[in-house]
Amino acid sequence: MPDPHDADAIRTALAEIASLLAPAHPAVAEEVLRAHDSPHDYVSAFGGRLAERGIDEPVDNLAWIALIDALDARGLLAEFDWKEDAREIRVRLQKLESRPSVDPWVLFEPEETLLPTEQFLHVCGRRYREIGAALAVLDIESDCCPVVGLRAARADELTALAGRAGFPVQHLGTGRRGR
Repeated sequence: MPDPHDADAIRTALAEIASLLAPAHPAVAEEVLRAHDSPHDYVSAFGGRLAERGIDEPVDNLAWIALIDALDARGLLAEFDWKEDAREIRVRLQKLESRPSVDPWVLFEPEETLLPTEQFLHVCGRRYREIGAALAVLDIESDCCPVVGLRAARADELTALAGRAGFPVQHLGTGRRGR
């Protein structure tokens, strides 16, 4: 495993994560690498987007924030707060470009939609797994929950790449957390 402080290894892992989560959107990798390579330039270019997060200068996890924002801007990520309604979670997950072709919502039990946000998100993760998809949180250590969808078969790859880049990922519905 490369040294987590090795800028080239981190850069490579970030580019591979962007490619994994946004294969049809090369601009995602470009934004992430810009944040990694030229943080001041990135902050200048995306100041409006970053202001919503209270960021007005480079921060340690800027490339990770850039990934989340770039995915969100392209409909590849849904960000939830800690008290999100189950109906809203469902609507936003169904709008993701990366949603599975098979509808996991037919597997849900009515009482599951009454669960608190965090528990409901884990149920969503389990239901997605049942159809071969996965939901992962790209953790930014705040009270929000940025969620991406991907094929379950590639979830371990995401965990490994995030670990190489030095950022946390939590797989919903599995109890697995990686860094």
